[in-house]
Amino acid sequence: MLRLEHLNLVVRDIPTALKFYRAAFPHWKIRGEGVADWYGTRRNWLHFGDDYNYLTFNDNGSGENRDLKSNSLGLAHFAYVVEDLDRLIDRMAGSGFTPAKQGSIDPHRRNIYFVDPDGFEVEFVQYLSDIPAQRNLYG
Repeated sequence: MLRLEHLNLVVRDIPTALKFYRAAFPHWKIRGEGVADWYGTRRNWLHFGDDYNYLTFNDNGSGENRDLKSNSLGLAHFAYVVEDLDRLIDRMAGSGFTPAKQGSIDPHRRNIYFVDPDGFEVEFVQYLSDIPAQRNLYG
């Protein structure tokens, strides 16, 4: 079995990043944190997730994230499957976050995109079918 375990993100400020991701994943917790040297730069790190998946945040990021409307190299977005998209949207709104854009109209899934405080685009998907051929239908 092959699965993605974690993403490692460089952010400006860990508490600001955590506000966004705690709204998205209220069941996740801080798994560990510390201070490390990264190629001569001392920075804080934190693992936020559950027992199987997590995000790593590293603070003191500099510069701007890539322009999401461009073809510049870099991460375009990453996505998570949720059971109830409306509930996620309500949680995000309650924490002050609004969608960046709506997803496509599809009879077998619903999706929406948010941009986190550091400019990473995060997609949330709710599948409306358990049939792989329907879930993976593109067109």
